[in-house]
Amino acid sequence: MDKKTEFKPYIPASRITPELTVTSIVMGVILAVVFGAANAYLGLRVGMTVSASIPAAVIAMGVIRVIMKKNSILESNIVQTIGSAGESLAAGSIFTLPALFLWASEGVMEKPGIVEITLIALVGGLLGVFFMVPLRNALIVKEHGILPYPEGTACAEVLLAGEKGGANASTVFAGMGFAAAFKFIIDGIKAVPGEVSFRVKGFAGEIGTQIYPAVMSVGYICGFRISSYMFAGGVLSWLVLIPLIVMFGQDIIMYPSVDQTIGEIYAESGASGIWSSYIRYIGAGALAAGGIISLIKSLPLIINTFKGAIKGMGKGGSSAAVRTETDINMKFVLIAIAILTLAVWLIPAIPVNFIGALVIVIFGFFFATVSSRMVGLVGSSNNPVSGMAIATLLIATMILKFTGAEGASGYSAAIAIGSIICIVAAISGDTSQDLKTGYLLGSTPKKQQIGEIIGVVAAALAIGGTLYLLDSAWGFGSEELAAPQATLMKMIIEGVMSAELPWNLVFIGAFIAVLIEVIGIPVLPFAIGVYLPVQLNACILVGGIVRLVFDKMKMKDEEKKKSIISDGILFCSGMIAGEGLVGILLALLAVFGVSEMLDISDLLNLPEAVSNIGSLIVFALIIASLLKFSIWKKRKAGETVNEK
Repeated sequence: MDKKTEFKPYIPASRITPELTVTSIVMGVILAVVFGAANAYLGLRVGMTVSASIPAAVIAMGVIRVIMKKNSILESNIVQTIGSAGESLAAGSIFTLPALFLWASEGVMEKPGIVEITLIALVGGLLGVFFMVPLRNALIVKEHGILPYPEGTACAEVLLAGEKGGANASTVFAGMGFAAAFKFIIDGIKAVPGEVSFRVKGFAGEIGTQIYPAVMSVGYICGFRISSYMFAGGVLSWLVLIPLIVMFGQDIIMYPSVDQTIGEIYAESGASGIWSSYIRYIGAGALAAGGIISLIKSLPLIINTFKGAIKGMGKGGSSAAVRTETDINMKFVLIAIAILTLAVWLIPAIPVNFIGALVIVIFGFFFATVSSRMVGLVGSSNNPVSGMAIATLLIATMILKFTGAEGASGYSAAIAIGSIICIVAAISGDTSQDLKTGYLLGSTPKKQQIGEIIGVVAAALAIGGTLYLLDSAWGFGSEELAAPQATLMKMIIEGVMSAELPWNLVFIGAFIAVLIEVIGIPVLPFAIGVYLPVQLNACILVGGIVRLVFDKMKMKDEEKKKSIISDGILFCSGMIAGEGLVGILLALLAVFGVSEMLDISDLLNLPEAVSNIGSLIVFALIIASLLKFSIWKKRKAGETVNEK
């Protein structure tokens, strides 16, 4: 049965309202850059990014409808479409491109130029949008009612709620303000430490928590289940594996590239030193195995999706007379894809040869289809982008090695191919969610697709500077910016090219992942927990516990309960953006040498116990601010609920 003839969008096809206007473009570009930078910072810190679609929709709704007094839901939708593209492009970029900086810090190659980063991001983003054009009819229209596209549907609900008077943009902005203030107190003037750790004498393990608002917000948004899996992975690393390594390996030098015994490393750097030298390889093995397992489990769905999409393409991507069925012209799309493919091959700044360009196009279209289908079923958060990138890297690196590309040139070519595919998968998933929102509201697909292109261009122009800034301030692979996925991609390429990695540790991590999968626990969040510091995982768990309390509340008014949870999500989204922006500001201050002038930690010179108490008080205030704008929020009678 053809779902298209049955469905009627909120704005009918016959009605023409403002969409792609100067206002929507300017606002969308600002949000694309802001959420792109914030998510880049967050992803490099915790290895996870969060969807910017809902906060972008709320801000658009608040500004256009409440402040500007314009009644234009489709204009708000374009703002959200452009804005969310920045977050997705940042996610695809930070999972891979920092590997180039890591190699540069080791003296393997020169730092990548901003032009190189921008072009790689731009090509990946544009291919992600163009690959989705012919797939829209097959996946969004033909399978309406079958593929729910959770974030896309939620954005439509938020914008529709705004039409009925339920504007909650102030909650997002409040989150941004509070997080900015807390971040400045913790990492700006350094009034209190950003991390509290506890150790027991005679035991090499360590436990504690960070106190950052964005990290706690990730836990609230992801929920207790996912955050508890991450914490469990951290417990395994920091309270089981590290103590075992120290206990049994005091006088052992485990592999040649480390010139100290395990006992010497622990005496000098504590549990963090053991994590850096050994545990991160176990975590990398678990992450790689988890990504591949996720991909293998998805194979039947991948194959069926690809077959169905190819069959449905014949009726998609046309320049239809009906406004709500009009895509970018298919001839233009095919020419653009051909030009981008040639650009990857011919532009000197992109270190990819002709074979690499073909790999990008073939894998790119395949994974764009997979990504769009996956987010339609399980949402963007569960899209196995890392698994797709790992599979691509393994194959691409083997092809490059076989064709004689080794050393720095082979490394940079492999990461460029992996980066473009990763960005393609992330952007195509985001584009499909946005097109679903537009399909429900009655947007013009062609204008949304143009909006996606604008968002990609804006975010690509900003991502190079953002990565350079963060690397200059703290350095990728540091405690501040662990860059777990990029480190993993680097290790995979090195492993295929040189086989000099501590493979025993990598295999231990891989078999831990297999064990976790066998007992029925989602392997990727657990593997991320194994890789990351336990203090970070504990902070995420605190947010998950707050969300669990909200979810378990017994309330007579279920709509009020949903509204409380939704307000918490919006406030936490704002906190992530706020901390990310202040993180970028502090990076700027660090680069220009101003950050030391703000540091009052030496002036205070507080004992460790007092500093820890101060940190916990600040953490309590962060949690209290979340409660203030969710469960303690004063609500007007008949307030519309915005549900994620």
